[in-house]
Amino acid sequence: MGHSKAFRPTYSKVDLEILQASPSQAIETIMNTYGDDIKRLVFAYVKNAADTDDVTQEVFVTIYQKLSTFQGNSTLKSWIYAIAINKCKDYLRSWHSRNQRLRERLIQSSHTSKEETTTPEEKALEKDYASELFRKVMELPIKYREVIILYYFKEFSTKEISQVLNMNEATVRTRLNRGREKLKECFAPERGGESHG
Repeated sequence: MGHSKAFRPTYSKVDLEILQASPSQAIETIMNTYGDDIKRLVFAYVKNAADTDDVTQEVFVTIYQKLSTFQGNSTLKSWIYAIAINKCKDYLRSWHSRNQRLRERLIQSSHTSKEETTTPEEKALEKDYASELFRKVMELPIKYREVIILYYFKEFSTKEISQVLNMNEATVRTRLNRGREKLKECFAPERGGESHG
């Protein structure tokens, strides 16, 4: 059997620069290009500034270690986001995460003001998410939150999202629709609650 041509996405100038650079130059360019977006994405999952820094660091270490294995079956951006999302999901599944969230709830309930537990980094990140819509998105269950963030905030296509999350494109579209419906339900009562149809 001959070799069939693999899918080759069109690379941006920055992606080509990254793929042709030495590993240390490549990771530096990746961090400069995608660093802030990845950090915001991680924060959208973990909702905690200190853990956001730790998980983001893990993401870039993994990218550095695996960059030589990138085969071009998706865009470089999709590949980077897939790594970030997998690291976030690993974190959320971990015992440390569940334990940390319980501890945070206990600490917050013992303080009279949230200001006492908010770090400057957390305030800065939260400023980026100041819009009411984003707050509502952050309250959605993770399976809806991740597709909404990737589609509307990161401008991925449903095909790219299906690659990043390793799921059927029809499932992505279903979750997008359900996520949108849930957001509409959140906003309906604030508009007077008269519109029911």
